[in-house]
Amino acid sequence: MYREKMQELEAWKGNRRRKPMLLLGARQVGKTWLMQEFGRKNYKEVAYIRFDQDTDMRNSFMRDSQVDRLLNDIRLFTGCQLAPGESLIILDEIQECPPVIAALKFFCEEAREQHIVAAGSLLGLSTAGGTGFPVGKVNQIDMHPMSFMEFLLAMGMDAYAEAIHRHRWDVLNRMSTQLEDMLRLYYYVGGMPEAVSLFAETKDYVAVRIYQTEVLRDYRNDFGKHATADESRRIARVWDYIPLQLAQENRQFLPHNMQNGGMALRQTRQPLQWLKDAGLIHTVPRVRTGQVPLGGYVDNAFKVYSTDVGLLSAQCRLDRRVLLKKNEVFGQYKGALTEQYVMQQLLASGVPELYYWKAAQAQAEVDFLVTAGAQVFPVEVKAERNLRAKSLKSYYKRHENHFAVRCSMAPFSSEKVQEVRGGGYTLLDVPLWAVGELPNVLEELCE
Repeated sequence: MYREKMQELEAWKGNRRRKPMLLLGARQVGKTWLMQEFGRKNYKEVAYIRFDQDTDMRNSFMRDSQVDRLLNDIRLFTGCQLAPGESLIILDEIQECPPVIAALKFFCEEAREQHIVAAGSLLGLSTAGGTGFPVGKVNQIDMHPMSFMEFLLAMGMDAYAEAIHRHRWDVLNRMSTQLEDMLRLYYYVGGMPEAVSLFAETKDYVAVRIYQTEVLRDYRNDFGKHATADESRRIARVWDYIPLQLAQENRQFLPHNMQNGGMALRQTRQPLQWLKDAGLIHTVPRVRTGQVPLGGYVDNAFKVYSTDVGLLSAQCRLDRRVLLKKNEVFGQYKGALTEQYVMQQLLASGVPELYYWKAAQAQAEVDFLVTAGAQVFPVEVKAERNLRAKSLKSYYKRHENHFAVRCSMAPFSSEKVQEVRGGGYTLLDVPLWAVGELPNVLEELCE
């Protein structure tokens, strides 16, 4: 299995100013596998400590943060020499031992020569009160589910992934049917590494759905583990409502539409923050203008997406026989899954923040706004080959961007859209199966 974050870890290893590395992400996105595989490939020995199982080391870190003593205890516990540059220390499930979080600061200050990688549940780290996050004392990698490109590699379609990475649009446009089939399969399997590995080995759709259902169940069990009974009920209501809201034509989060009387927006703030802290959802705020910086123009509306398109399809109980058909794809969830997919790929490819635009007192809405260089690029998402771009035209009338992006099942193309009143913009049609390359395409336009 290939993960792009491996390259970031290898660059970190060669950085003389490295700090302890902290991997953040939702449960089951592959943090443990990545750390262990990184250690296996790049070091002579790996000192692996898992704080939800290794009681002796948990007690050692609970005692105090004296670096020399901790390193000696790690040597005794793991049998590793901890030679700088030749040994990797992995501290896993650190949410089970909150003092580890603070200890990373002292490792940075007093043992910078040691190569240390740590990981834990986002939720556990956010609820570990009083530990003091080591601001400025750690490097950090945000882990996401496997991207579509990583999915292709796991399915043995290396040539397709390489062609997408090299932007060989002439060749890819002739192979679009195969890529569309793989994309629909990705909507079902998603990017959770174990689901991808399971399908790659067995091609068993039922086993994948069983696994996804178990993950969703484990997530739900966490509600009661880290929240009060009343909070847990409200979190569950919001969690269950998200796929229902995404199925609507207006995908803005509107809690008053919930069943059983709905909820006031203020009542959803804590549940939404809880789900964000757990890495289970992503929120995309609305802006009324596409000016830089976009964060300065956010209003009080937002959309809520899941962490993974496969988990969302499982949460919606979508049958694979419907999901994989070309003509009846997704039913009412077609647009929701496609937007979820695009959002997920953009985050995985390094886009730090996403926004969406809606005109004041008008129906025009652009699904995402992405910043590259000093420019804002409107991105409209189409589930199939519907190439109407009314919202992009409406956006252009208000902002006069030089470029706009439309993501659909149509092949890659670039055309000049001329407006009646003069001027115009270049419209890029980017296939959905190539959305992960969109940030690179936009950076090229900015050069």
